[in-house]
Amino acid sequence: PLIEEGFAAYSDGRVVVPPVGEMSFSAPPGDTHIKYGYIRDDDSFVVKIASGFYDNPKQGLPSNSGLMLVFSQHTGLLQTVLLDEGYLTDVRTAVAGRIAAQYLAASEIGAIGIFGTGIQARLQVLHLRNLTQCRRVVAWGRSDENLEAYRHALEQEGFSVATTRDADEVAAVCNLIITATPSATPLLCADQIRPGTHITAVGSDTPQKQELDPVILGKADLVVADSISQCLERGEIAKALGAGTLHEDELTELGEIISGRVQGRTARDQITVADLTGVAVQDIQIAKAVCAGL
Repeated sequence: PLIEEGFAAYSDGRVVVPPVGEMSFSAPPGDTHIKYGYIRDDDSFVVKIASGFYDNPKQGLPSNSGLMLVFSQHTGLLQTVLLDEGYLTDVRTAVAGRIAAQYLAASEIGAIGIFGTGIQARLQVLHLRNLTQCRRVVAWGRSDENLEAYRHALEQEGFSVATTRDADEVAAVCNLIITATPSATPLLCADQIRPGTHITAVGSDTPQKQELDPVILGKADLVVADSISQCLERGEIAKALGAGTLHEDELTELGEIISGRVQGRTARDQITVADLTGVAVQDIQIAKAVCAGL
């Protein structure tokens, strides 16, 4: 609920979120994001630093790391250091995926498709448990070893998991698809997407990343951004705008749907896409939730 309230406040113009600070690295591949902001008339503001270095698992290290700094909005003094190593970023991203599915996915989900085998690919599915009774998952990955580890982890949580390295096999049976990879090239093409499908894209959080064919967004009945201003510069929406398959006036923010100003899914056969690039208001809200329990 706090994350939902944050999205609604953001779309209402009650949140101050400066542009994302970003550093990208190529040798080894990785990126670091600095996201920060505050809700007007709140008690605190938050600065979050989160990194993803994708070769780390080869060294036995987690790919994600980070921390959140919580300051008083009244005095500017540091109140709390949350050395979460990226965990809270992972959780708030998965919660946002669950919220997007709540408003945009079909009421009856036949199977959940997931692109990716990392921690975010796991959390996205786990956070859907209270939204749908569907426990059928089709997982796509580039490594048979990683796919097997993913299958084992999700089956321990009560899911039935089929694995594949063929995107067609995901799109053919899944009407809720989540993409959670650091891919720089599209993983799904427009002609693979069936009517009634919802896609939540969470991996493309930098200008260099891309998981969806831009034509998918042009084909969609509803394209939703977590932040329109951010998605003009990064994510699937930025790629589609650049390709000319989508226009800015066709975009809706998730917070507008949560607050009821705009409708989400209105028909069973609609194709919907949520482009989640990660907004600082999510970090603000999850940090507040943790601090309230300290």
